[in-house]
Amino acid sequence: MSYQHSMTCYTEGIRVLAPVKWRGLDGLMSVFWNAEGQAGARGYYLSPDPRIVVFFNDVSPHIRMTNREGGATQHYRPMTRAIYVPAGVPLWTNFTSVHRFSHLDLHVHRERMLRFLAPSVGTSAALGAMRRPVEIQDVGAIEALAGLLVDEVSNPSKHAVYGESLVGSIVTGLLDIPDHDVKPGNGRLTQAQMNKLIARADAHGDCRLSVAEMAATVGLSESWFANVFKQTTGKTPLQWQLGRRVGLAQEMLAESDLTVADIAARLGFTDQAHLTKTFRQIVGETPAAWRRLRQVG
Repeated sequence: MSYQHSMTCYTEGIRVLAPVKWRGLDGLMSVFWNAEGQAGARGYYLSPDPRIVVFFNDVSPHIRMTNREGGATQHYRPMTRAIYVPAGVPLWTNFTSVHRFSHLDLHVHRERMLRFLAPSVGTSAALGAMRRPVEIQDVGAIEALAGLLVDEVSNPSKHAVYGESLVGSIVTGLLDIPDHDVKPGNGRLTQAQMNKLIARADAHGDCRLSVAEMAATVGLSESWFANVFKQTTGKTPLQWQLGRRVGLAQEMLAESDLTVADIAARLGFTDQAHLTKTFRQIVGETPAAWRRLRQVG
């Protein structure tokens, strides 16, 4: 079907470094950008259709994003290598430093995306996946697919169905489509779901997420998630996070001169005593004793 994407867009401090490459296909538009943002540059984006952005370099130290209007600093989070923005969801971005970047924008008509997904996963699951935002840092095969699509957008050489199939693969590879093999009471999280959780936890310096946030990351209800998470890891979500925070504390003890109190503050523990008690419960020794043994060893 003929498709012209429509997006409200405002940017400041961002300049294009090379001619923009684009190609319209059946129900979708592929656009490739090379650009540079200055420190303090910002942008606002709102589309009536779903949108995918794949970056070809790591932008997380330089670009932050939020979906909250006038978002306070605490509401911003690092921009990841690939994001899926559902239809009608606004996005604000802010550059913390000068950075050159390249990315592929995919604008897909809602009905076209539904046609990609529904035959395989069903209309209900497809609509649910289309409503859930996705942010991933480990792009893996998605980057390879995006690179092939950029080559075709820049120098068209094949039938349009080739580009459309690449877009379909990116969509199905990125969106959070529930695994029907995961059943309440006797199921387990897939490795892909665990990878999403680990990436989301790592994006938070102190690895602290609510159970609701963890469940939303893998597209499950909170109660269902808590059940299958325990069966997958042998721990509750909060026990798992606590273990990762203690692991971070061990890295800081071994690799830095930070005091135990400083480490406790950085990892969101109430105080040094709280970290010491938790550390001893999990590791079997106090942080100070563990550090001394590492130094002797």
